[in-house]
Amino acid sequence: MIFDRKNIDNDGLITFYKKLLLPRLVEEKMLILLRQGRISKWFSGIGQEAIAVGSTLAMQPDEYILPMHRNLGVFTARNIPISRLMAQWQGKMSGFTRGRDRSFHFGTQEYKIVGMISHLGPQLALADGIALADKLSGQQKVTLVYTGEGATSEGDFHEALNIAAVWDLPVIFLVENNGYALSTPTNEQYRCEALADRAIGYGIEGRRINGNNILEVYDTVNELAQDMRRKPRPALLECMTFRMRGHEEASGTKYVPQHLFEEWRQHDPLDNFEQYLLDEQVLRKEWVPYLREEFTKLIDIEIEKVFNEPDIVPHAQTELNSVYRTYHKPEPKPYEVLSGKRYIDAISDGLRQSMRKYSNLVIMGQDIAEYGGAFKITQGFVEEFGKERVRNTPICESGIVGAAMGLALNGYKAVVEMQFADFVSSGFNQVVNNLAKTYYRWGQHVDVVIRMPTGAGTGAGPFHSQSNEAWFTKTPGLKVVYPAFPDDAKGLLMSAIEDPNPVMYFEHKYLYRSTTGNVPDDDHYVEIGKANIVRKGTKASIITYGLGVHWAMEYADNHPEQSIEILDLRSLQPWDKEAVEKTVMKTSKVLILHEDTLTSGFGGELAAYIGEHLFKYLDAPVMRCGSLDTPIPMNKALEDQFLAKARLEEFMARLLSF
Repeated sequence: MIFDRKNIDNDGLITFYKKLLLPRLVEEKMLILLRQGRISKWFSGIGQEAIAVGSTLAMQPDEYILPMHRNLGVFTARNIPISRLMAQWQGKMSGFTRGRDRSFHFGTQEYKIVGMISHLGPQLALADGIALADKLSGQQKVTLVYTGEGATSEGDFHEALNIAAVWDLPVIFLVENNGYALSTPTNEQYRCEALADRAIGYGIEGRRINGNNILEVYDTVNELAQDMRRKPRPALLECMTFRMRGHEEASGTKYVPQHLFEEWRQHDPLDNFEQYLLDEQVLRKEWVPYLREEFTKLIDIEIEKVFNEPDIVPHAQTELNSVYRTYHKPEPKPYEVLSGKRYIDAISDGLRQSMRKYSNLVIMGQDIAEYGGAFKITQGFVEEFGKERVRNTPICESGIVGAAMGLALNGYKAVVEMQFADFVSSGFNQVVNNLAKTYYRWGQHVDVVIRMPTGAGTGAGPFHSQSNEAWFTKTPGLKVVYPAFPDDAKGLLMSAIEDPNPVMYFEHKYLYRSTTGNVPDDDHYVEIGKANIVRKGTKASIITYGLGVHWAMEYADNHPEQSIEILDLRSLQPWDKEAVEKTVMKTSKVLILHEDTLTSGFGGELAAYIGEHLFKYLDAPVMRCGSLDTPIPMNKALEDQFLAKARLEEFMARLLSF
């Protein structure tokens, strides 16, 4: 192994050595603790430390790094105390996630580190968003994100690199190629000779280097970063290395030919660098045991300190209170000027006024810039706010949701437009596992709104007409809103953008141009989680939302003698239990109506709650009226039959007959 110190002085080289030695000794201690049964699991990075340490030392302290689970050297090189790391690994209250997650599945704004989730690929797009925030704010910074050779097979890898290339984002995508994705060797993962060659397909620079040479890693990352700060653009860096332990210790290494261990042991990053420093007389031989002893003492003290910390005592309310970040909601105010607006115009109004209010708000989506979006909601926005803040995106829902999260991590607000709500399935993992869980896991709010043009009535078929709100109402950490009227459409959108938590904002396509109402011209906020009685009655209640509200109103208009009360939920997560309780206690007969399919639709949750908590007030069984349990068809007659509206008369007659 050839080392080139370039202009690094002796003190600098000693610093590099110490930074390389510390994570190795921590790893060795963890393996001892594992054999002793004092810890239960460990992902070892022994043999790969030069990548984490060398690349981290090349970054500025205030630049973000997004590591993987074998990158202990990132955390130690950023000087995170061993006790904090151990507390994280042991699930102690003093850990970064307070026992809510394990390993390196956490982030810390203090040290500018954002950890991975187990799905491996999603953090790549987060790096795009972080870098975009730096670029928009004029910061000359670079973001470093790691992945493994196995994860380069994931769609998230392609999407993130493509976005970074198209937007000229200063991201170094570092691939640790250690030969195996758990047990699957590279020849079963990809056919290209070098992963760095994939850079050509994205129109970006790609390099392949010796990942076990700490100076080569440092020099390469330092050179790239310095140039990228001046001229923002992405780069793909493949670091060749080898995993000397199993994927995690329980998996073993029997699937790896023994000769590979013999060969790679000769390329150990610590041993080789240590010998180089001894040969150069930068390091004295007698210093080595002294340094090891000093670090070992420190590690032992830090680790035992954590073992002596008390175990977490669970409190259910504490956990429930940690799912969403609380914030000061805007005070309601009287509105002097109201204008008649269509549902679609109210949404556009709320979005435009929020863009004016927040200079750090960015909206992203397919065709939303000059074209104005598939439904023209953002028409004219580019002329007012510019293409930096109104961003056309490649067709890559996962990457864009991830980039929105990265923006939020780096101090921005983001609104993502799904061209159709159906397409969110391509970004599902980012929504339910990254956006939703981040605040609960490590206390970082994620200020993202995803606009979801949804619903039927236009004969658009199975992939443009689904009602998929129930996919998200069961996911803790997400808020879900679904306005039925123009004033609520504006008020809930502005509240969603104000809210620091991720919000799924469902807007019904059929209502865009068919529904008109008076809407405040000024900033307008409707509190998330508050339902609204749109019609008072005494004989029965219809609890509904979205287009279902209009079906219910039409039914009540056709049956004035029945005195039907209609409760528009407006918000599905959180939902207004108090309002539901009041209407049930008032009328004693309840029908829950929604456009979604009947089975596992959100109405099932409402019915269960009413049956469990309000049974004594009921004069009839709780009825649910939902759409057929089939995919939604395209043909108009079939679509009409599918929708819950087709059975509303029948179900109400059955309810009122009790």
